[in-house]
Amino acid sequence: MVDFAALKRNRNNTFEKLNSELSKLGNSNEKSSADDRFWKPEVDKAGNGYAVIRFLPAPGEEDVPFVRIWDHGFQGPGGWYIENSLTTIGQKDPVAELNSALWNVSSDDNSPTRKQARAQKRRLHYISNIYVVNDPAKPENNGKVFLFKYGKKIFDKINDLMNPSFQDEKPVNPFDLWAGANFKLKIRQVEGYRNYDKSEFDSVSPLDEDDDKLEAIWKKEYSLKTFLDASNFKTYDELKAKLNKVLNTKIDTKPRAEEEETYTPPSKPKAAAAPAWQADDEDDDDNISFFKKLSEED
Repeated sequence: MVDFAALKRNRNNTFEKLNSELSKLGNSNEKSSADDRFWKPEVDKAGNGYAVIRFLPAPGEEDVPFVRIWDHGFQGPGGWYIENSLTTIGQKDPVAELNSALWNVSSDDNSPTRKQARAQKRRLHYISNIYVVNDPAKPENNGKVFLFKYGKKIFDKINDLMNPSFQDEKPVNPFDLWAGANFKLKIRQVEGYRNYDKSEFDSVSPLDEDDDKLEAIWKKEYSLKTFLDASNFKTYDELKAKLNKVLNTKIDTKPRAEEEETYTPPSKPKAAAAPAWQADDEDDDDNISFFKKLSEED
């Protein structure tokens, strides 16, 4: 059992392990909508919002202070497909297989099949524990621990803080209770989407000077590894059935090698660049979240 004293004593080792995990992610290519454990920032009528939060270290005996989750959210003739992707836990996923097949039908990036693959590409999210320092829209959240779901742009700011580009910048672990930094979340509405480019980390400071208070905060954290439990994912067959219903057709997602008798290769060679359907989209959940209940009721 990891105790609080060990957390403080092993901070340097934790930083190295976390940086190693970030490196792995850089080299590799839910249940939050009605969950009161999750904090979501409020925005005004113009789409602007502001809050100050603190990313917290890994809870309990877990090693990493975040989990990475992919999902799909798109609409077809038969409704909405909003599901976690099995690629999150290293398994085959029917949407990923379908997108691969669609991409290989033509070498024309503007072809209908490639446009469909792009529209169905997976979205990348992260989940971390946070401490709310200042939530002007809901001050009752101040001083509480929540889960926070965020996208690649915010994660890149975390990575940039830990791995600065310039020699005069010192690496900082934002998840450190003593030598981390508060995160000023600044939200703007840009071209119809939430934009986080103005968000930034404050200067290094302890979350609190009192270790007893820090320990109390740490003990309130939620488990993150539970989000990677197989129970949070539908089976391959269940997802395939849902996909067929949403697309109003019978989708055969067999690997291409098993379809050689009926497969017609494109007349032009495939582009060398990575297919766009493999890119990690980070559309804001708010754009389609209100359709989630409808999707679950299908």
